[in-house]
Amino acid sequence: MSKQRVSRRQFLNYTLTGVGGFMAAGMLMPMVRFAVDPVLKAEASGDFKATKQKVSELSNEPVRVDFSYEQKDAWYTSDVTQTAWVYKNKEGKIIALSPICKHLGCTVNWNASEDHKEMFYCPCHGGLYHKNGENVPGTPPTAPLDSYPTKEKDGILYLGQPEPNKFVKK
Repeated sequence: MSKQRVSRRQFLNYTLTGVGGFMAAGMLMPMVRFAVDPVLKAEASGDFKATKQKVSELSNEPVRVDFSYEQKDAWYTSDVTQTAWVYKNKEGKIIALSPICKHLGCTVNWNASEDHKEMFYCPCHGGLYHKNGENVPGTPPTAPLDSYPTKEKDGILYLGQPEPNKFVKK
């Protein structure tokens, strides 16, 4: 312990500096956490969900693949079911398209129209899409179907979150 006496002014200065430091740290920590947390989070946007579809069973004909997963929003946990149209293109690459029409959000189906074979058809307003998800000009959809990123693990198909279609050349 020091033999020097601390004056009232020094004591008040030390006390206020300490209290101010704690208050500043209390305000800065949430801001630092907010900025750093997304960097430390494990691949939030790259999460892939397992489907029941075996990759070896895929062909050049689109098949409907339903998959479910558990989603947690704050304190509420729910089961989410999504659908994709999946096939292999000429190069053998897996193509997974969202079934949500870009016009009004209806569900598109493959080969559902007698007049338009080998196309995705939206029954709501007659929207048409080519096999790669490209919207047919002159029909209601204004954009191509979204696509899912795909991954194969142990022969099973995994799908990510839908993103803008990268198979359509603009």
